Amino acid sequence: MADEAAHEAGRPRAGASPLDVLDELPFEGAAIVIGPEGVRERRGDVRRERAWRSVTKPLTGYAAAVALDRGLIDLEAPCGPEGSTLRHVLAHASGLFYGSDRTLMAPGRRRHYSNRGIDLGGEHVAAAVGRDLEDWVREQVLDPLGMDGVRWTGSPSVGAFGTLEDLALLCGELLRPTLVGPEAFAAVTTPQLPELVGIMPGFGQQSPNPFGLGFEVRGDKSPHWTGHGNDPATFGHFGMAGTAFWVDPVADVALAVGTGHEFCDAHRELLPRLADAVLTVHRRRDRAAQRPM
Repeated sequence: MADEAAHEAGRPRAGASPLDVLDELPFEGAAIVIGPEGVRERRGDVRRERAWRSVTKPLTGYAAAVALDRGLIDLEAPCGPEGSTLRHVLAHASGLFYGSDRTLMAPGRRRHYSNRGIDLGGEHVAAAVGRDLEDWVREQVLDPLGMDGVRWTGSPSVGAFGTLEDLALLCGELLRPTLVGPEAFAAVTTPQLPELVGIMPGFGQQSPNPFGLGFEVRGDKSPHWTGHGNDPATFGHFGMAGTAFWVDPVADVALAVGTGHEFCDAHRELLPRLADAVLTVHRRRDRAAQRPM
């Protein structure tokens, strides 16, 4: 009975892996749990190439962080619609529609999720550093982290393909940054224009609806694809092709997930349970490791 109660509460049964939740997906799924020391646990085909779709956005955001750290870009520089800045477009606050140069309203008034904004931000970064964005991302992020399996197909918002092993390497970097300093890291992974409300794709109206620069920030969003136990400071992204990752800087744990189906109701139900199961086990592991002998 205790095992059944734990299962219903989103906690793994005694002796079970938190990644057992993946077995409940009605399609293929795989995942890797990452701690500061590296991979802690894995399940499924973590070497399969997957479409990252919007998980590309954090790659673009982190490449922008490298440029910011080196003084090559200014977040207040004009970019996008009149009155919009690089900060606005990378934080989905420029007023641009999802996929076009049309605008819904003036910049800085509402969070309108926009692939076009991220693409414009990527083009701005490329022009500022004097390199093709793919070359900049590869030289400054992918190669240093050993993310050799990532394939870039053009769009800064949705163009990357890669494995969960590649994504786990990015998660490890985000737990212990080596490529950028603390100010640039905070700029991309903490809320920008934090008071803005807006629609969270797949989860409806959120007030507020925090985003960093290329990264989504969990905040107090409900419903959400991360767990109830994830700290509000958790950041990451999900992609509509079924790939996702989150980094919880308070729990000091990250999770990379890939599935063989486009984002759907099964993801909405099971990804939060998976996150809570991972946090339950790996927080417990951390606390046990910290106890004096």
